[in-house]
Amino acid sequence: MKNYALAIVMALTALSFNTKAQVKTSAQEVATPELAQKREALKEGIILNYLGVKNSLVKSDSLGAVKFATEFVSLLSQFKFKKLSLEQMNEATITREEMKKLALAIAGTKSINKQRSEMDKLSVKMWSVIERFKPEKTTLYKQVCPMTGTTWISDDKAIQNPYYPKNMLTCGEVKASI
Repeated sequence: MKNYALAIVMALTALSFNTKAQVKTSAQEVATPELAQKREALKEGIILNYLGVKNSLVKSDSLGAVKFATEFVSLLSQFKFKKLSLEQMNEATITREEMKKLALAIAGTKSINKQRSEMDKLSVKMWSVIERFKPEKTTLYKQVCPMTGTTWISDDKAIQNPYYPKNMLTCGEVKASI
């Protein structure tokens, strides 16, 4: 009887300890605080590398764009979507694969004009799933050049057009924020 009671006490103690060290991230999944922190760092890396590509294009630095686009693809490949229905998961996965292809196209050329062309498409795709990638304490802005209709995402309200930095650096407007 003592062994049975001792086993129950040990099981309850282990269960109590285990639940304190875990955080719910979805109805189906329990993650440790360390996993939640790792996921947040991954989201920060994705956004920082996207912004690195955008800022490289503002500076007309095609080699910088290659570097950031390559790392963007690597981090994007590690990202797993959470809290989505099956239909939403399929759509988000397809969008992620399209984003990876566009970023690989940026990484695969040194032509700044080709990189800018792919960046516009990447930005549109990125904004469609931005709420999944946005780090917690970050505000992001969807910016559009009204003369050309090109889109990009920025972490600053100030306009720095990555598509026409020589002639139209400040041409654009904030269309949305998250």
